[in-house]
Amino acid sequence: MAELTVPVIKTDHILGDLEAPVVIVEYGDYQCPYCGQAYAIVKSLEREFGSDLCVVFRNFPLTQVHPLAAMAAQAAEAAGQQGKFWEMHDLLYEHQEALEFEDLLSYAQELELDIECFSRDVEKGAFRERISQDIRSGIRSGVNGTPTFFLNGVRYDDSWDLETITATIRKYISEIKQSA
Repeated sequence: MAELTVPVIKTDHILGDLEAPVVIVEYGDYQCPYCGQAYAIVKSLEREFGSDLCVVFRNFPLTQVHPLAAMAAQAAEAAGQQGKFWEMHDLLYEHQEALEFEDLLSYAQELELDIECFSRDVEKGAFRERISQDIRSGIRSGVNGTPTFFLNGVRYDDSWDLETITATIRKYISEIKQSA
């Protein structure tokens, strides 16, 4: 059973409270079609579990098969620098078929980001080291594809279809609340 070797820290992209009964860490690639499917499932989980679930996203662009994934990750990080990581994250997954630089600029405009700063950051690869840290942490935790999920620090190897992962999270929450 693989475990998350690099714990979640404040500089990770965190949606929710790290003290929630279930913390799900996703290693994802914005151009990966399976991550696109998982995005919709994670959104459903967020609605279903609310404050009982904390979502953490770490970049894991598979650049050999997804040539636009690294630039999309740069865009998400550049938006995050301006306080809009999750908004850009969502736009990238909702428009996976449009991840060219011009597309990223239009998403930045839609989010009312400082376009000059955003453009410069993406073009220069300003967040290359941050993304590399995510990748290295994933490799150390046994990630070899996307999406890869960890629930409360343990790699989730079961099916990540909505019904199965929902049942697993319900079980985690029930066990945690019973032991409290």
